[in-house]
Amino acid sequence: MPPTPHSLRIAASLRRITSRPLPPLSSFSFRSSSFSLSFPRRQVSSSPALLRSKPAQDTTPKHQPPPRPSDPASAPAQAPPTDLSQLDVLGNTPIPATSVDICHSDGFSLNSGIHITGGSGAMLVGGEAFEWRPWRGSGNKQKQEQMSLINEKGQWEVEESSWGVLGLVWPRPDLLILGLGPEIRPISPATRQAISKLGIRVEILDTRNAASQYNLLATERGVENVAAALVPIGWKEGVGAV
Repeated sequence: MPPTPHSLRIAASLRRITSRPLPPLSSFSFRSSSFSLSFPRRQVSSSPALLRSKPAQDTTPKHQPPPRPSDPASAPAQAPPTDLSQLDVLGNTPIPATSVDICHSDGFSLNSGIHITGGSGAMLVGGEAFEWRPWRGSGNKQKQEQMSLINEKGQWEVEESSWGVLGLVWPRPDLLILGLGPEIRPISPATRQAISKLGIRVEILDTRNAASQYNLLATERGVENVAAALVPIGWKEGVGAV
């Protein structure tokens, strides 16, 4: 069947459409009302400081110079004192003449060179030293042979007249250090009361410690403020100092 004129016109129009060149892809645009995609662009810096490579760090150990010796001129001329004797605050204080150097079994040797012997005790008051024989019965020959300083209750007790020298000095000392011989004992209420009536406090020790305490306090506070009454360390009840 020969083609009709209408079909020939359609075929001619199709040839014209297909022979027309297609536009480039960049001329097309796609739009969507539902979503849009955006991709961030990486910015490449053109700064020469960032483009320059960092130098490699040197890990080779460097040679350290040896330490120089200290300057002798800058060193202290004398090391700080470490000897306790150099730190003694009483080191420059004069020693009292009545301080006790040696406690003998039957007496005492003082710093002044005085020696108290023969079994006598020592009374140190106001910078003066006195022989002291406080044992009971000093006025009675029969009782004097007993050489007793202990009463029936086992307390250390002497007659009130034994403290007579303390009542004669003025000003009176504030403290009396009482050394009872080789051992310490409680003193009787009568003896304590006799000392208290003079306005003097009493500290009771054995004779060795009493002498050391007197030396310390007499140096620190002065011989006018501290007194001592010491019985020889060789004292034996009923026998005396031997």
